Amino acid sequence: MAQQIAPPNPFLLAADNPDLLLTHLATHPTLARSQDSTGYSLLHAAASYNRTPLLRALTQTYQLPLNILDNDGETALFVAETVSVAKCLIEELGADWRIKNNEGQTAREKIEEEGEWVGVVAYLKLVETRSQSGDGASRYQPKFDVKYETLDQAATDAAEPDPVFKARIESLASRPDFEGEASQRELRDLVTEAVRGHVISPEEGDREGPRRRKE
Repeated sequence: MAQQIAPPNPFLLAADNPDLLLTHLATHPTLARSQDSTGYSLLHAAASYNRTPLLRALTQTYQLPLNILDNDGETALFVAETVSVAKCLIEELGADWRIKNNEGQTAREKIEEEGEWVGVVAYLKLVETRSQSGDGASRYQPKFDVKYETLDQAATDAAEPDPVFKARIESLASRPDFEGEASQRELRDLVTEAVRGHVISPEEGDREGPRRRKE
């Protein structure tokens, strides 16, 4: 009798070979809804590993809920490490950036507290302020009308940041090379200047160790 071959680990494929994962999903579509014991899904993995084509396929082809939560009440946006992934989730796919985790934090607040991914924090802060001011707010509205118990509407009453800082960071975030070394250096300099309150903490910066699958 032929020996059965164990199916590939979809989370490892998301990290190492997303094209092969998409091939397996074509014949085994139920794999798209895989979650580990912590609730970590393939959507979380795709966001963490910067796999935007996989994000699109999981949500558009395999209809994976865009705002799927892990056991900590966190969506894929909470593990986004690049601005391109955050933009894809929010502006293209319609992820709800207002969702709060079990600790009452939004994705921006969680990432900012951990002192990681300064570019993502800056972009999410831009989304918040533009949504509050009505400046292009429709670009950041969730595409799914779903309410979450953890959503705190009081967050919309947060104070507006300094208008000069807002204008400078909007200009920087709109650059096509925003994730390049020079732009990131300029962003860090801007963040250092802006450290006076809640905008971005003085410890903000990219850590070497990425946040991957929870063990």
